[in-house]
Amino acid sequence: MSQPDNSGAQPDNELGDVLAELRVVLPGAQLLSGFLLTLPFSTGFAKIVDFEKVIFVFSFVSSLISLILFTAPAYQHRLMRPLTDRGRFKDLISRQMLVGSVFLASALILSCWLVLSEIVGARSGLVVAAACMAVLGALWWLAPLLLRRRWSAASARNGVEATPRGEVSSRATNPRFD
Repeated sequence: MSQPDNSGAQPDNELGDVLAELRVVLPGAQLLSGFLLTLPFSTGFAKIVDFEKVIFVFSFVSSLISLILFTAPAYQHRLMRPLTDRGRFKDLISRQMLVGSVFLASALILSCWLVLSEIVGARSGLVVAAACMAVLGALWWLAPLLLRRRWSAASARNGVEATPRGEVSSRATNPRFD
């Protein structure tokens, strides 16, 4: 007896996955934005040099843009209901999440530089921020892209069909669809 074809539910599952990912990322963006929002009102902020204020502005704006991009799907989903094309909506919010991650990464790195330049000096702060940027870039972008390529190639060698983005179809990896 074969299982019912659940491929029609797949976009819903993928949409749920993307929304779950946003729920993980959003609190960090909110926390950073909240911290940066209070910084100009602290007593020591007036003492930082103009260049550090420029770093702060770029960090703050990047943080807010990431927050806007991460929260937009909730409002878009509410206004677009009922969704007629969940696949397109998932692609839209996936793109927004990726762009938001670039702005969040910028905010994190610039904030790191700003804080550390006050504690250990501008040069040492820049070195540590650059190291953080390397780690962040490797874990957030480089590793996933390399792994996707590697797994896609392995799937091709094993005769498993991959999508144009390198994703392996759930029919190929999930025995309940057989």
